[in-house]
Amino acid sequence: MRTGLQAVGWSAAGIATMALVASCGGGGGEGAVAVQEQGKKNVVIGPLQSNVVADWHLIATTTINATGLTAVTDEERRPNISIDLATVQLAVYDAVMAIVRTHKPYAATARTAGGGASQPAAVASATYNVLKALFPNRGVNYETQYANFIASLPAGDARDRGVAIGAEVAAQLVAMRASDGRWTPVPYAPGTLPGEFRGLAPTVGLTNPFIRPFAIVSADQFRADGPPALSSSAYAEDVNEVKARGGMVSAVRTPAETINARFHTESPPTWLTRNYRIFAAANQSIADNARVIAMISTAQADVSIACFESKYHFFFWRPQSAIPLADTDGNAATEADKTWLPSVPTPNHPEYPAAHTCVQGASAEMIETFYGTKKVRYTFTSTVTNTSQEYESPEEMVKTIQQARVLGGMHYRTSTVHGGVLGMKVAKYIAKHHFTPVD
Repeated sequence: MRTGLQAVGWSAAGIATMALVASCGGGGGEGAVAVQEQGKKNVVIGPLQSNVVADWHLIATTTINATGLTAVTDEERRPNISIDLATVQLAVYDAVMAIVRTHKPYAATARTAGGGASQPAAVASATYNVLKALFPNRGVNYETQYANFIASLPAGDARDRGVAIGAEVAAQLVAMRASDGRWTPVPYAPGTLPGEFRGLAPTVGLTNPFIRPFAIVSADQFRADGPPALSSSAYAEDVNEVKARGGMVSAVRTPAETINARFHTESPPTWLTRNYRIFAAANQSIADNARVIAMISTAQADVSIACFESKYHFFFWRPQSAIPLADTDGNAATEADKTWLPSVPTPNHPEYPAAHTCVQGASAEMIETFYGTKKVRYTFTSTVTNTSQEYESPEEMVKTIQQARVLGGMHYRTSTVHGGVLGMKVAKYIAKHHFTPVD
């Protein structure tokens, strides 16, 4: 991993959105930045550039992440970035596949003839119609953008059929996701026994275990193996590592490691969507851009369901509870420190498995599957540290986040490893059953 001190900010993409949307007209290969070196399987993903799929991905994430507006639909009342964005990107994917027919659709089909239809119009229409159905009171984020974009395309049959295809598949995807379970919370009371999570009234992931998955069979299909027993040497090693390296005061954590811990504390709804957007503009065709971001988005959605099912099933305590209460765990190899605090704030939900590595493990597997190689190099940024990190591979990205969660004092090593494995299993299953070439 390489780190950089360049200043970054989501605002650059945000400021440019309208200009990009107005300018990305009808081309299929603008801004291609994925490079496969001749004779090698080395893929380099460059900085984000204008692309119809990436631009509408930005509009979608801005809409989903908007707050303080009138809420009428289930999605407006309880938005879930991974679930709602997957609905959008699967509609985009199915709309484009209705035109190019290179890969099997996820679920939706169009009655309108696809041959020669405008792919940009289909991308915009699919996104717009999903957003309008799920977030009707957030139109300030997409209504004008859509009208201007469609007006910028050449008028005629191709544009009209692209618009129709997008609307048709969007309606089907929205209907499929209706009453998805997002209003059913896990019955919750804080734990009192050694090893049990102590948090009060979690606000993250409490309904995820009951949300209907997109591709996996059930939330518990890939349930993690479980944390080490409190009496085990593995548990003691986990506790003692995070105690030494992840505390607010640490004699062994380096300044660079502290930056890495903080780098990954940006809010996931903005960090994930901004950084993974580069893959939506990194290929030579609209179809490839639509497919890769749909693959990533679907994996992130289903793994968020599976990961939180495991979290609330095992209900394991965080280091910020385990270390001060180590004199109650029955393990002679751990020692309580009543004053210990994590180096960065701990999220308020059960510890095992680590959600960040669940998501990154799934994303890494999808990226490797799409490009057919483990050698995919790319750069992510953080608005918390205003720095960038360059990864030589998706595997390196996962390992970097595993380190970060321990260094931040939020997770044990075992949890980060098991989270990555869970994510990989979810993504492998999805890739086997969806997004495959037409026979």
